Amino acid sequence: MRKSNNAIIWPVYFDINKSKSEGRRVPKNKAVVNPKILEIKEAADNLKLENDISPTAGYPKTPWIKMGKLSVKKNEPKEQIILKLADQLSKIKIQQQIEQQKQTHHYKK
Repeated sequence: MRKSNNAIIWPVYFDINKSKSEGRRVPKNKAVVNPKILEIKEAADNLKLENDISPTAGYPKTPWIKMGKLSVKKNEPKEQIILKLADQLSKIKIQQQIEQQKQTHHYKK
């Protein structure tokens, strides 16, 4: 078995609409709707994790869907990294919703 210093992170790990058997790796209460690879990269950057994005990679279970992947340098177990990314991703999604509401509210005036 190969040992790697990098963890591969896929958007499906954080997708609330996916089941565990479809690839979700976080509990539903930490999952988000429609996670994008650039949002996950932003989460990794916020955590100061060294990372590299492959925007056209396809998840092995659904290789025809080019969702992208993120390679993160491991400084702790992959599951810990995934949970930390999930927390950051939730914050990013909430911030996006706030920005959207501000824009919508602004246009209604």
